[in-house]
Amino acid sequence: MTAPHEMTLAEASAAIAKRRLSPVEYLDALRARAEALEPRLNTTIRPLWDDARDQARKAERRIARSGPRSPMDGLPIGLKDIIDLAGHPTTCHSRHLLDNMKTEDAAVVARLRAAGAVFPAKLATHEFAIGGPAFDLPFPPARNPWNTAHHPGGSSSGSGSAVGAGLLPAALGTDTGGSVRHPASHCGIVGMKATYGLVSRRGVFPLSYTLDHVGPMTKDVASNALLLGAIAGHDPQDPGSADRKAGKYGRGLRKGLKGLTIGYVRHFHEADQPATPEVAAALDAASRLMAKEGAKVRTVTLPSLNDFAGVNRAILMGESAAIHGSWLRDAPEGYAALTRKRLLPGLFVRAEDYVQAQRRRRELVAAVEAALAGCDLLLTASSMDPACRIDDPEAVELTYPRQARTAFNVTGHPALTLMCGLSQDAGVPLSLQLVGRFFDEATIYRAAAGYERAAGWRDRWPTL
Repeated sequence: MTAPHEMTLAEASAAIAKRRLSPVEYLDALRARAEALEPRLNTTIRPLWDDARDQARKAERRIARSGPRSPMDGLPIGLKDIIDLAGHPTTCHSRHLLDNMKTEDAAVVARLRAAGAVFPAKLATHEFAIGGPAFDLPFPPARNPWNTAHHPGGSSSGSGSAVGAGLLPAALGTDTGGSVRHPASHCGIVGMKATYGLVSRRGVFPLSYTLDHVGPMTKDVASNALLLGAIAGHDPQDPGSADRKAGKYGRGLRKGLKGLTIGYVRHFHEADQPATPEVAAALDAASRLMAKEGAKVRTVTLPSLNDFAGVNRAILMGESAAIHGSWLRDAPEGYAALTRKRLLPGLFVRAEDYVQAQRRRRELVAAVEAALAGCDLLLTASSMDPACRIDDPEAVELTYPRQARTAFNVTGHPALTLMCGLSQDAGVPLSLQLVGRFFDEATIYRAAAGYERAAGWRDRWPTL
């Protein structure tokens, strides 16, 4: 039988539904693994295993009596600690909010709770989803499960590390400039930033009102589609929520790549932010494998990656200053030094710069839409480099501009990252990114699942 920590969320869901797996025994096995490995990984700010066990016991009795409430019934989901969980503080990994007790669940948590999910941990993040990894905070930064000397990516660092290490089958992260997809890329898992507005942000501490997303992080594609289906849908209390129902995102997972047209955005990693040779080689190998599996792959051109990054920076800095301005002025010492360094420039963003960035943003949306008019999907790099050492501040700082994820926070298009190789030196994952049309997450999942089966990376696990 598959070891509990190697069961995907979808596999555990099926086993629980067939009563071949006890939610309580499954949770206990994950807890034992987490408690053994956590001192090396620092994934968790607040362990909640006892509470989760009570929830799992109730789910087990419910399932025995009348069957599962939903495919999520009895399944453990980790929460990035900027997402509210009733009865517990949301710290945002910051001394500013150590006592920030919440009385209501975030919208995504409420949806999962109603579906029967259980919540065993509030997970590490970079401070306020921007400042990290930092070593001058009340909690240590999470580490990469493939090589604990290395950065796990951020800002949903604990979510990526916990799922990548098999401590949890799934977690929720948030993504403003790539913060679901970055740790997913570095930790060898699947991360989805769905279409802007598809998943509610209510009850999630904001970083940038018009760039923020909440997204699922899982070991495999099928599980990611399952979790997105559980959290998606219109929320009238979120001003950015789209009036769309959750879809059946996993309906095409067995169709494969045949018949799809994929636009390969090569200039992102060849000219705009040149990738390391092994990242570029992994992307080219992935494009060839997709073609072998029946996709038509052709090169397409978008505006410069640096143009997208500049727009993202102006909007994010301006909007984050509106959120953090009073603390930055009155209590700057409450932040980690790195967080303070990243947030302070927002106080100097001019209204003119912000408005011009929003105007250029519309043009960039139109450019991506034009490219997708002739393609079903886009293939791009995720990170331009393998994960660097976590104690190398200069290399860590380069991590954030040297990526192609931010572009699709600017445009709001759905984007998913998944593993496409391992670096030779550090043995850490390499990943690619697939981008689709608005609200067409199902096609992204179809292509990702086809690649996942053909490439075989899903079955690789770190040695811990």
